[in-house]
Amino acid sequence: MTIINSQDLDGGVRFSEATAGDYWALLKPRVMSLVVFTAVAGIVLAPGHIHPLIGLIAVLCIAVGAGASGALNMWYDADIDAVMSRTASRPVPAGRIQPVEALAFGVTLSAFSVCILGLAVNWAAAALLAFTIFFYAVVYTMWLKRSTPQNIVIGGAAGAFPPMIGWACVTGSVSIESVVLFLITFLWTPPHFWALALFKMRDYGAAGIPMMPNVRGEASTKRQMLVYAVLTALIGICPAVLGFASTGYGIFAGLIGLGFVWYSVRVWRMPEEDRAMVPAKRLFAFSIFYLFAIFAGLMLDRLVASLIAGSMLA
Repeated sequence: MTIINSQDLDGGVRFSEATAGDYWALLKPRVMSLVVFTAVAGIVLAPGHIHPLIGLIAVLCIAVGAGASGALNMWYDADIDAVMSRTASRPVPAGRIQPVEALAFGVTLSAFSVCILGLAVNWAAAALLAFTIFFYAVVYTMWLKRSTPQNIVIGGAAGAFPPMIGWACVTGSVSIESVVLFLITFLWTPPHFWALALFKMRDYGAAGIPMMPNVRGEASTKRQMLVYAVLTALIGICPAVLGFASTGYGIFAGLIGLGFVWYSVRVWRMPEEDRAMVPAKRLFAFSIFYLFAIFAGLMLDRLVASLIAGSMLA
């Protein structure tokens, strides 16, 4: 399917063609999948009950909100995306979608997702979703990303809110448990993204983005990555310590947390003259597995606990 868009340009009418796939790419589907997964975890882990249909609407709204954030990010970052090899083929810098179209798409989806979540689920969750979209599109994309090497550290909060939003969809509130779910992703983000930044230093340097390796150097970045990896491993076992996950989950989280730290140690020991950056690439890949495994483990643990409780009542 092809979508035809037109806009007045220099006194004339310019027609541009964009496929449905281009608009889908605007939503950053890979990022969206992670957002949806962690949001579902928040819904599953929250105490109480949510009707399956309402739960489905909640997940869809969170997914659309995440996609809206991606579209707004691509609209604003079109200039630097055009310079970087991994982003130059995105719809806006490649010219398949006009910037004003991406902006309108993102704003429309933002308003739609927040309003539907508020009307169908609750306004506490909708407020958190609205704040998340604002934080990613404005605080991170428009301010932090181009102004400080701490962009990922602070901006990582945007990607850490989804499980908290999912929790709020069920409970209408925020609790210490949902804060722990937030912190897992928040602390995980720096070593995950700085691993990418290490083997994409030239791209970020060409685009003028002050990523940590470009500004503070590889050695400082690798030390900080190791610290954050240790903190991530520790917060990963906190659900068991606080009692909203089992000891079995705690052992599992501890083991894969050790794996995360081990890969970070290999990056820390990586020589600066190593341009292949194999340890950094392996850490980046493992970090994605780690986050999915942690939240999958939490949901499986809750399912097992519910089955055991059900059998005892039968």
